[in-house]
Amino acid sequence: MARHGENIRKRKDGRWEGRYAVFSEEKGKKIYRSVYADTYNGVRKKLELQKNLLKSEASGHTGQIEAHPILFSNTAKEWLSEVKCDKKISTYVKYRTVYKKHIEPLLQETAVSDVSCDLADMISGHLSESMKKSVYCVLNQIFKYASQKYGIEVPALKKYTFTVRKKPVQVLSKKEQEKLVSALNQKTDVYKMAVLLGLFTGLRLGELCALKWSDIDFGNKILMVRRTVQRLSTGSSGTVLVETAPKSEYSRREIPLPETAVTLLIKFRNKNEYIFGVDKPLEPRTLQYHFKKILKEANLQDKNFHMLRHTFSTNCIERGTDVKSLSELLGHSDVQITLNRYVHPSMETKRQYLNSLSQFYGQINGHGVLQDC
Repeated sequence: MARHGENIRKRKDGRWEGRYAVFSEEKGKKIYRSVYADTYNGVRKKLELQKNLLKSEASGHTGQIEAHPILFSNTAKEWLSEVKCDKKISTYVKYRTVYKKHIEPLLQETAVSDVSCDLADMISGHLSESMKKSVYCVLNQIFKYASQKYGIEVPALKKYTFTVRKKPVQVLSKKEQEKLVSALNQKTDVYKMAVLLGLFTGLRLGELCALKWSDIDFGNKILMVRRTVQRLSTGSSGTVLVETAPKSEYSRREIPLPETAVTLLIKFRNKNEYIFGVDKPLEPRTLQYHFKKILKEANLQDKNFHMLRHTFSTNCIERGTDVKSLSELLGHSDVQITLNRYVHPSMETKRQYLNSLSQFYGQINGHGVLQDC
């Protein structure tokens, strides 16, 4: 049982927290730091260790530090506990998965102070470029946590740069779009309506599945993105469907609906809470399954549902939509994300640009077209 004056308390999440004071030269005053454990005795031992470390540092003796090295694995677990409390559950699950699969096996018994700056060489070469970037991100956040909490200086890994040029994502061609839309307009059901709405708005799969009728302002013809849904690992062998806030604050957005989309929504309007579900969100895997059936009906090759979002953004650019407006429609935090990831002018569009330039030069020459050399 915690005693008065120990600065130990039990948190709402079930963990025990112990606080201790240190002097911050940067702020010029006393600040408090915390240690965490699953039991009272566990956090008490950690608290005593930190106080002993501070005493050793103040007296110039380091023997205590060497006798009780702070393991990287313990620091990582404490950091993950903080992430679980402060971040979205989807962010926590992603970080935990990256740590468990790709970092913990390398540094499980290593002291934080012994982590080598050559750690980058230990990261397996068979990982994808995207996963390597995620590993670097998690490692640097753990190093930052160790530095702030324990005062241990660990060289941060340089920001990961891709060694292979990212391939442009695939989009539906004009003919493929014609076939798909034709199939969607035949015996339209709730799943075909979801696919059409994806084409009309560029919504992410999880955002579509989590839509409620209350998110549609029929009077002003506006769709409001307020939540998303995704299936996450529970840490064991199972998964659970979780409804959360959108991917980021920028993903909370309002999208003007074209008249065709409004008419379609009015046709299917009912008293259910969710547009594509009933009293709960539609399972994303269910919509993906029906999307693949629709592709077969349209005699199209198998595609990923996210391709609808790529296609939407490319169509917008080709029709003159400015990048800033498209970035806000897609819910991006930076227009560079829109430019680098989703804007993919077709060869026909590039040809039109160059033909237009050729005609311009021809007009300067006074002939409408360039003369033969």
